[in-house]
This record gives sequence, structure tokens and C-alpha cells, in this order.
Amino acid sequence: MVQVTKIKESPEKLKVGVLALQGAFIEHIHILQRFPQVSLAIPIRTADQLSSVDALIIPGGESTTIALVAERSGLLEPLREFVESKPTWGTCAGMILLANEATQTKQGGQKLLGGLDITVTRNKFGTQAPLHINHVTTKSGNDDVFPAVFIRAPIISRINSLDVEVLARLEHTIGDTDASAIVAVRQGHLFATAFHPELTNDDRIHQYFVSLALESLRKRCRIIQQQI
Repeated sequence: MVQVTKIKESPEKLKVGVLALQGAFIEHIHILQRFPQVSLAIPIRTADQLSSVDALIIPGGESTTIALVAERSGLLEPLREFVESKPTWGTCAGMILLANEATQTKQGGQKLLGGLDITVTRNKFGTQAPLHINHVTTKSGNDDVFPAVFIRAPIISRINSLDVEVLARLEHTIGDTDASAIVAVRQGHLFATAFHPELTNDDRIHQYFVSLALESLRKRCRIIQQQI
């Protein structure tokens, strides 16, 4: 069981973990180490390591494999507890795991962490074309355009709650995936992208998550201070 430590002082820096059971995690760590707001960036493979961090990134990879390894290593339930209250960002496979519902899963279904009130469709960009480079536009318009790498990526096929904020959409059509398809969302302390910002030279998406995590933790801090 994850032990959540109460925060008594407003945090200025973060300890960020990157789930390291399978997939591309080291690239995230290298980017996080650039930021002065991040005091520590570490791979996460155990519940004890998970309990030591303030925020988490669940990287791309193979979502079914990540879930199976997490379950076999006793990490699935601690992860579910973590994402209930602590800042978490899922990229590609990580987005699938954070969704409350997934379609086109492998035979036998897909175990999810849940938390994001969305439905995702696995491998929407196709299994035969492994890499697409596109651009995404944020809700503020063309002033914020980000390069995006999609690797057998999922797509957000349905938003199931008004609490889910759409942050980015495709700029151009890819295959049968229409331009303007939703590829990034936020719901409170949870954030998800269908693409891989860690595979580009643009670190603005990581900076956004660090800011989101600090904002979320400071909010929790204020609530705790009001209670003591």
C-alpha cells in the first residue's frame, strides 16, 4: 500500500518518478533533469520507490505488458492508489492505462489504472506504420504548435465528463485519423498525451507537466494546512 506523506510546507521542487517496467522511460528522466523545479528524477519499479515521489510519468511502451508486469510485481494496486490523488502523466501506453475505458484491446481485455474519464482506442494510428511525425495545436490556437511523434498510438475517442479538459488536437490528418482529433487532455491532477514529447527536442510539454504537478501539490498543501 502506498503511504502518502502529508505536506506541511508549500513545495518549491518536485521528486518525479518515471515508471520503468517496460517502454521508453530513460528519455523522460533525462529531460526532467534539466529543470530546476525537479530535485530528483528516478525510475520506478517498486511500491517503496513509488511512495517516495511527488509525481509520476507513465511512459509509452506496450500497455498490456506494462499492466501485466505491474500486477506480477505487486505494483498495480499501489499505482491505482497513487493516481487517485497525485500528479500523473501518461504518454501513449500510459494514456491507455490512465483511461477509464479502452477499446480494441487484446483478447482477454486490458487492465487499467483508471482516473481519466475518457475512452481511448488502442493502435488507432495503425500497427503497420510504426512512426508518424505530426504537429499538434493547443487550445490557445496556432501560437502554440508542438512537434509530435506517434508510435502505434492510441487516440482519445470519447470524452465522458465535463471535468476533462481538451488540451491539444492533431493539426493534420494521419491515415484515417482526422485532423482535430483529440490527442491531449487534463482532468485535475491527471494529464495524458497520445504522442511522445520525450522523442523530440521540445521540452515544453514536460515543463507543462512539472508546472501542473507543482500546482496540484500546492493545492493539496493548502487543504492540509487548513485542516491542522
